[in-house]
Amino acid sequence: MITVFDYFTLTMVAIVAVATITSSNLFVASMWSGIYSLLMACNFFILDAADVALTEAAVGAGVSTVLYMGALSLTDDKEQVSRGRKILPLLAVVALGLILMIVTIEHPRVGDINAPIHQHVAPWYIEKTPEYINIPNLVTAILASFRGFDTMGEVLVIFTAGIGVISVLSFKPKRAASVSGSELGKQIRGLHHHAVLRVVGKLLIPIILLFGLLVQFHGKYSPGGGFSAGALFAAAIMLYGILEGADRSAHAMPQAVMLKLAALGCTIYTGVGFVCMLLGHHFLDYNALWPSNPKLGQYYGILMVEFGVGLTVTAVLIMIFNAIANRATY
Repeated sequence: MITVFDYFTLTMVAIVAVATITSSNLFVASMWSGIYSLLMACNFFILDAADVALTEAAVGAGVSTVLYMGALSLTDDKEQVSRGRKILPLLAVVALGLILMIVTIEHPRVGDINAPIHQHVAPWYIEKTPEYINIPNLVTAILASFRGFDTMGEVLVIFTAGIGVISVLSFKPKRAASVSGSELGKQIRGLHHHAVLRVVGKLLIPIILLFGLLVQFHGKYSPGGGFSAGALFAAAIMLYGILEGADRSAHAMPQAVMLKLAALGCTIYTGVGFVCMLLGHHFLDYNALWPSNPKLGQYYGILMVEFGVGLTVTAVLIMIFNAIANRATY
């Protein structure tokens, strides 16, 4: 049932989206983008998608905003508005918006028990998860076990995207840099002389890390998992870089080490699948890990692959942050 609060959050999402697009100040637009992510997290929570809400809040409002700030330190804070008016892109956006609105009208109403997904897929997961896997969080059971192939593909995509971003940001023009990466790291310690912010920030870092551990290893019983936990771990390291300088965070978490950890996370995930095959079962069939008690095999299998997911997400996000924050300006 849709409430007044649902309409309020949806209205605020539309208002913030327009404000983000129309803002010419890139810093203000980045802040609007973070607010937009928080509102979307609220909408996901209202729809009972707590896992998605947690990930959206950590990645969209937290990590993405920090990456925007790091990118803005290398460019102007004002957008260079084009003088000409391009009608074709505007028409394309309007047409796409109309198509999405028409398609949305055909969707079932929120909470409709007669929706197609509630007729065969969802009841099967609800009925079979206790029988096959026996963990309370259906989302984790679906993503890590029933749809293990799909989640493995997402982890590999994140790893590949991280490699691509690092490759692009590592490109150095032939002309000499006006500010080196180490000098830039020292210059952007904007909070270095703010004692209150530094003290409060340092107090938050262990709390964020502890909450990340809870999300990582308690994701089988409550909202969470490797994706959310990885974003929280990376956010804690980024906060340290903001407080003490990006050069120090890069020194504490070297790019070479982060790259190996990201690859290790993917290896752990795929390695579990190959171990299952060596034991005579299908790829990512966790029942092979404990033949006498398949439910326990599912438990340990999900635990290991989620750890691989969290390791890859953490390492890739830290790599991107270090590459942006310590990139030399020309």
